Amino acid sequence: MLMRTDPFRELDRLAQQLIGPGTWSRPSTMPMDAYREGDQYVVSFDIPGVSADALDIDVERNMLTVKAERRPVAKADDVQMELSERPLGVFSRQIALADTLDTEHIEADYDAGVLTLRIPIAERAKPRKIAIGGGRKEISG
Repeated sequence: MLMRTDPFRELDRLAQQLIGPGTWSRPSTMPMDAYREGDQYVVSFDIPGVSADALDIDVERNMLTVKAERRPVAKADDVQMELSERPLGVFSRQIALADTLDTEHIEADYDAGVLTLRIPIAERAKPRKIAIGGGRKEISG
C-alpha cells in the first residue's frame, strides 16, 4: 500500500492547537495505523467522540478519503466551561491506495472511537502458480 508521509506532522499538530479547530476547507488530520493482515490491509483511525453519522468515507480511483466532524456538546445556560482540550471541528485523512487493492470490497467498522477499514488484496495481485504445458502443439495455417 502506498501512503504519503509527513515529516512535519508534530509541527502541524501544535499549529492546529494554536490556530483552532479544523473546517471543511481546512480540516485537521487524524491519527492512524496501517498494516497488512493476511490477504488484506487494515487501516485504523482514532476519532473518539465522533458519532457514526458524522463520518464520511469515499474512494475515487485509488484515493481513499476519510472525513469526520466532532461537534460541541450542547450545554445548559448555567454551565461555565473550566477546561476544554478536546479538539472540535472537521478532521480528514487521504491515503493513496495501490492498484493491487480491491477498493470495491472495503469493509468499515466503527467501535469505541476507532474507525477500522479492511481493504482486501485484489485476486489479480495474489501469487499464483502457472502450469507448464507438457506437449508440443503445431500451428497449421
